Amino acid sequence: MDRIFGIYGDTLALRAQRLNMLASNIANAATPNYKARDLDFNKAMASLVDGETLNDSADRHIGYRVPLQPSMDGNTVELSTEQTLFAENAVQYRTTLSFLDGRIGTLRRAMKGE
Repeated sequence: MDRIFGIYGDTLALRAQRLNMLASNIANAATPNYKARDLDFNKAMASLVDGETLNDSADRHIGYRVPLQPSMDGNTVELSTEQTLFAENAVQYRTTLSFLDGRIGTLRRAMKGE
C-alpha cells in the first residue's frame, strides 16, 4: 500500500493526531495549570521521510506551547491561537484526504479499464 499511497497515509495520521491534540487544548482552556501541547508537523514529517516510524516520529516532536500572555492560573492555552491552528490543520487534513480520494478514484478507474 505504501507504493500506491506514498507517505499520504502517514500524513493523514499525523494530521489527525494533531487535530486531537489541538482539540484537547481547546477543551482545557479553563483548566488550571493545563499546559497546551502541539505536534511539530513539519519536523515529524521530515523524520518520517528519513525512515522513522509514525509513532516514534510523532512522539518525538510533541512539545509544550509557550504562551504569549501567561494566565494567572498556570494555564498556557490561548484560545484564539488554538482555534486558528485547529482550523488550519483541519483544512490541511481535508486536503490530504481529498488527494487520497482522488488517488483511490484513479485506481478504481484503472481496475475497471476506463
